[in-house]
Amino acid sequence: MPDTKESDGAEAHQYQAGSTTHREEDQWKHRPPYRLNDDGGKDFVAKWKGKCHCGAVQYELSRDKPLASKYCHCTTCQRMHGAPFQWAAIFHKTDINFTSGHHDLGWYDPSNKSTTHHLPCKVQCAYCRTPIMDEGRNMILLFPTLIEGINSKQGRDAFKATCHMFYPQRVVDIKDGLPKWKGLSDQSPLIDEETGDEISDSEPEPKSKKQKR
Repeated sequence: MPDTKESDGAEAHQYQAGSTTHREEDQWKHRPPYRLNDDGGKDFVAKWKGKCHCGAVQYELSRDKPLASKYCHCTTCQRMHGAPFQWAAIFHKTDINFTSGHHDLGWYDPSNKSTTHHLPCKVQCAYCRTPIMDEGRNMILLFPTLIEGINSKQGRDAFKATCHMFYPQRVVDIKDGLPKWKGLSDQSPLIDEETGDEISDSEPEPKSKKQKR
């Protein structure tokens, strides 16, 4: 297997983060979620640890549980993960601290099918290709199966999903009693898990109407 890391001072391919920090295009390394907290940082207390399959990329999380945890059935997630759906946990960008592999990351922008760091994008280990997270403009979506202890009761409880999104695009039926949204959660109609039909009058009110009240 070819070594994808830099050697002999050569620059990494564009799909890799690379080890340089002085160029203008390296400024992302000084901002969350990639900015490193030395020794965890005085205010950074690790509650969870995660890593990719090969162990090159490792990180810590400072939050007891995610802001939200959801199952996404959209076709992009199905293809990118090679699975029926994506299990994603939402965190602030400041909730994560990379302890290893800061320079061993690769990106993919599914909207433009580009390997440049353009938000929102998919982030992966540049060596074993394990999906690390989805980086949005304001938040990150981490994948609980990378978390150490996720198969414990504490882990399952902390990262328990609260709903399904893009359920009409599903390839498997899941009757777990959780809300099932046609699109994004709280922004689209609900789907009846028994019939697969859209539930009438379930579409959330536009934010503009709520704000007028």
